[in-house]
Amino acid sequence: MSTSLEFHHISVLLRECIDGLHIRPDGIYVDGTMGGGGHSLEIAKRLTTGRLIAIDQDLHAHEAAKKRLAPYLDKVTFVHDNFGNIAHILDTLHISSIDGMLMDIGVSSHQLDEAERGFSYQHDAPLDMRMDATKPFSAYDVVNTYNEEDLNRIIFTYGEERWAKRIAQFIVAERKENPIKTTGELVEIIKKAVPKGARKDGPHPAKRTFQAIRIEVNGELDVLQKAIDDVAVRLKKGGRLCIITFHSLEDRIVKEAFRKQENPCVCPPQFPVCVCGKKPMGKVITRKPILPSAEELQVNHRSRSAKLRILEGVGTE
Repeated sequence: MSTSLEFHHISVLLRECIDGLHIRPDGIYVDGTMGGGGHSLEIAKRLTTGRLIAIDQDLHAHEAAKKRLAPYLDKVTFVHDNFGNIAHILDTLHISSIDGMLMDIGVSSHQLDEAERGFSYQHDAPLDMRMDATKPFSAYDVVNTYNEEDLNRIIFTYGEERWAKRIAQFIVAERKENPIKTTGELVEIIKKAVPKGARKDGPHPAKRTFQAIRIEVNGELDVLQKAIDDVAVRLKKGGRLCIITFHSLEDRIVKEAFRKQENPCVCPPQFPVCVCGKKPMGKVITRKPILPSAEELQVNHRSRSAKLRILEGVGTE
């Protein structure tokens, strides 16, 4: 499959993100999860003297996005890194503050479509799931080296999987015979672990476990929390941080992190006035998340669980 085909997908909540960013033609914007460049393209189109910093840890994404953004390359700086390193990235580029940032969290459409990457439970492939293929640690390591307790914790916490304990037991028992090398093998183990009655309704029985392992391999939730804190202090007054999530665990982290940016006070509730000195860094724009429209849901089924939350910078004195 060619790269252009791999990256032919519809950007989720595109209009809502662009509207939410309140793009200024001379502003500095960051796309923390560039992917195929759909959101990046719409940001770049609206810039005159401004700049877009396009970040992705997937080198395939850079190859595709550079083609898509070809008419605007003079306005774009491409960075091969993880958005969790945003503070270091901006320091390296000598950028002290930004006008906005977008993060589209989780696995992208092209990564799911590339069967050999091992993200999908629908295709048999080597156990991989690395968003950055230059890193040595993969899903194979999680499945074959983590002890039963850790597997249970990851699958239950990151996958919100009620059968996590049984799945962990079955994985450990199976790998005593032979290492688990492929997604197909893992799917069969999960199907054995999840009782038949529980498999009839709801999502594919492997969906939550695959999600959990992917999050562990790529350290996604740790990265998300850190990035929000680091971006909030860099946002100019009126600058926007827009984050799209695809499952409840990520959404809760974003919601709570935004709340803390708006109200960082750690004083006991009985104190009549704040004495901790912590100042708000942002204002929550979305009390409830923005969801895809009915029209978008019709043309892009992958948008069905997407939620957009927006934080506005209040500026620092």
